[in-house]
Amino acid sequence: MEQRVYLYNGLEYDADKIKASVMASGVLDVVRADDTVAIKPNFVQEHRERDEEWDFVITHPACITAVIAALAPILAGKGKIILIDGPMTASSFDAILAHMPVSEWERICAAHEVRFEIVDLRDEEWLQSKNHVTLKRRELPGDPAGKEMFDLRDDASEFYGKDNHGNALYGADYDIERTNAAHNGSNNRYSVSASIIAADVFINMPKLKSHKKAGITCCLKNLVGINTDKNLLPHHTLGTPLNGGDEFAAETKKASTESVLANRAKKLAYRFGFLAPLLVPLKKAAVLVCGDNQKTIRNGAWYGNDTLWRTILDLNKILLYGKPGGTLKDDRLSSRKKYIAIVDAIYGGEGNGPLDPEKVDCGCLIVGENPVAVDAVCARLMRFDYQKLPHLKNAFGIKKYPLFDGTYEDIRCSVDGGAPEKLAEIAWQKYPVWRAAPGWAGHVEEQTVTTP
Repeated sequence: MEQRVYLYNGLEYDADKIKASVMASGVLDVVRADDTVAIKPNFVQEHRERDEEWDFVITHPACITAVIAALAPILAGKGKIILIDGPMTASSFDAILAHMPVSEWERICAAHEVRFEIVDLRDEEWLQSKNHVTLKRRELPGDPAGKEMFDLRDDASEFYGKDNHGNALYGADYDIERTNAAHNGSNNRYSVSASIIAADVFINMPKLKSHKKAGITCCLKNLVGINTDKNLLPHHTLGTPLNGGDEFAAETKKASTESVLANRAKKLAYRFGFLAPLLVPLKKAAVLVCGDNQKTIRNGAWYGNDTLWRTILDLNKILLYGKPGGTLKDDRLSSRKKYIAIVDAIYGGEGNGPLDPEKVDCGCLIVGENPVAVDAVCARLMRFDYQKLPHLKNAFGIKKYPLFDGTYEDIRCSVDGGAPEKLAEIAWQKYPVWRAAPGWAGHVEEQTVTTP
């Protein structure tokens, strides 16, 4: 079945021009006057790790303004817009919103009598040292609508058949036992925003970037932010491929020692919070011995990560098929939630993304109604081979609760309003070539035009 994606070139951060492109695509035609629309940007953190630069790290406010301005007349007097995300736990939601014209969004919605809400999904915010040691934890209100617990049992999950190698799945916190209790070989539990599950329409607004653990972050990867408890999300498996892990790319004495000592220290810091400050000098010493994250492949930040892609696809299944109450709709394509993707690639991020990338001035907006198709177009735009991006490659082959009804060859891309073309027919060479994250460089780049 043909799946169409729209690519618009030559854009700057002008909300009126971005709005015109979104309207021209026709994707908002699925929105009805009384719908609740959840808009999910990429608000990963307030700025790049090394400095205060931010406009190529998070979804730009001009894109969000454009979408709100386009939606408000459709929803006038009846509907609701929820701008919602769960940033990194160590990020400041207030600092992120300081970049955003919140009062303008409120004015637009008020002028059309559209209810408007901004929600930070996180249950907890962390204070971390500069070398990412968690020192303090602060409880947050979370989603006012609450959370939905989903359990993708057995073959409903992409973790089906994966051995967790003695409870070696690692999430986002020091409490590894909780991560492995949630993913025990039969059960696969996720805590997801109730507001997003209940919404009639989901608008995914990612920022296009390279990603250390996933290769790229776009529509599929952006779903990590709908989760309210990131420690239930397996990010990698401890160890090396030799012992069933993907934490490190190769089995070395240094890697084995680091893995064992680092995870023992994290467990102690979790159980005895007052010990956490002691990890700061220890981590500094470890960097001197083992290398920093810019130069050393660790924590699953490489192309052999066989864990994170499963988490990503499970979350996309839950979004598209999930119902209030934590159950799933019928395993039919027609039962999926109404979905719109609007990708901010006007400025993107390359290299050591998603948190410390370099800017790519690409000038593109990519729009569509299927996350797999849109991500495939974005991968071609970057000149990355989709078959070497595990979450994207495997998205085409899902049997239970599929995300895409077709093959790579069924995707058609309309460039600047032109006739839809096969991806192999588009002149991608006129776009900048994006630099991959260190653990993916030399592997993920396209060598030739590839199709299944």
